[in-house]
Amino acid sequence: MTSVLSVSGLRKSYAGREVVGGVSFTLAPGECYGLLGPNGAGKTTTLRCCLGLTAPDAGVIKLLGEPVPARAREARMKVGVVPQFDNLDPDFSVAENLRVFGRYFGIGDAETRGRIPDLLEFAGLAGKEAARLATLSGGMKRRLTLARALVNDPDLLLLDEPTTGLDPQARHLIWERLKRLLQQGKTILLTTHFMDEAERLCNRLAILDAGCIVAEGAPRDLIAAHIEPQVVEVYGEDAATWARGEGQSLARRIEVSGETAFCYVDVEEVAPLLKHLALRPALRTLHRPANLEDVFLKLTGRELRD
Repeated sequence: MTSVLSVSGLRKSYAGREVVGGVSFTLAPGECYGLLGPNGAGKTTTLRCCLGLTAPDAGVIKLLGEPVPARAREARMKVGVVPQFDNLDPDFSVAENLRVFGRYFGIGDAETRGRIPDLLEFAGLAGKEAARLATLSGGMKRRLTLARALVNDPDLLLLDEPTTGLDPQARHLIWERLKRLLQQGKTILLTTHFMDEAERLCNRLAILDAGCIVAEGAPRDLIAAHIEPQVVEVYGEDAATWARGEGQSLARRIEVSGETAFCYVDVEEVAPLLKHLALRPALRTLHRPANLEDVFLKLTGRELRD
């Protein structure tokens, strides 16, 4: 199999509004591929079409060698899904949630029962087999959802914002577990709003905006191609005024958001800019390398999306 998932010319509209407009991408075996975009960019609709849960208006989808939606059910037998919102059964214990889910894949209770200890150890939930869901924290429920997605030993994992709402400790644990899955040869399709998550996990990613892919590539390649290498953030009540005046001659590009001016510069321009700003004690500064969030905001804008 040359690709685990291939999508070509995918389109989907609702009530006359196109939410996915000609999206194409492929996933190679063993890679983590990310879909990034603002709210309403078409990420979740794309995932639903890939799983055969939403019928596309146009396009060709092949999932694990099967055409979707024609043979989506057969393809999903080797796919694990972590949805955007947990849908665990609150009336079942931890182990019961896993056993019942195994039945959806035709896995007998005895076989699922044998897999449960390893799944719970992997998710950091060892010893929680009999726990009721009401006693679990949000992070524990999210890790249980990840364990549930692995019940059928899938070749492909689709993760829709898997760490949203989690504290830093839980996020880092899930990142470590996902890296372990990649080392085992699993393939992951990930949507996320956390740019550091995408940089850490994704081999390649696509940035979507208004239903279209506006950039695709490895995280570091996208940063090098779309953004200046260094950023100086300038804070303070006078930052916007400074940016529209003196700042224009000191930075290649400046973006203002609230009381912060983002100055995008080359390496040799950092020292003169910081020396200039040191003479203005009312302004605070932070110097850092450019990152994926800078690329994302440049390509999709800083305005709020609902």
